[in-house]
Amino acid sequence: MAPIPGSGLAKGLAVTLRTMTRKSVTEQYPDALPELPPRTRGVIGLFEENCTVCMLCARECPDWCIYIDSHKETVPAAAPGGRERSRNVLDRFAIDFSLCMYCGICIEVCPFDALFWSPEFEYAETDIHELTHERDKLREWMWTVPAPPALDPGAEEPKEIAAARKTAEKLAAAQAEPQEGES
Repeated sequence: MAPIPGSGLAKGLAVTLRTMTRKSVTEQYPDALPELPPRTRGVIGLFEENCTVCMLCARECPDWCIYIDSHKETVPAAAPGGRERSRNVLDRFAIDFSLCMYCGICIEVCPFDALFWSPEFEYAETDIHELTHERDKLREWMWTVPAPPALDPGAEEPKEIAAARKTAEKLAAAQAEPQEGES
């Protein structure tokens, strides 16, 4: 069946009329902050204590906007007769947000949960060179990261928590046995 001439124009006018009859809502942004969804992707926060300088985030970043510098330190032996160990120490962790495309790959590949999405979005700069934020600024944003959503009541307990609970119960049982034998 052939379209009726002018039907597209009529549909367009109908949409316009419907829109014109609705009340418009203006967000007063600088005065009133918008209500953002709970897990909004704003900026990336760094939890420095969890970072082991494994460089996975920098290697997997498609834009190559993560800059990491580190050095090795020798850690003395934990027990007498043991050998010294070396570990990486983070010197610099920076993200160039002028290059970042906010894909979240760096957050997904981090095996130690050092990177998180923060809902902060007001970090505009007048100079593009100031959009490279160092670890102190990334750390500040870490404290704005919302808590993860609660687990489903019917969900299984996470494996890590279950293993920690079993270990704690074994230790408590082992400590209770000598006390029972003394009495």
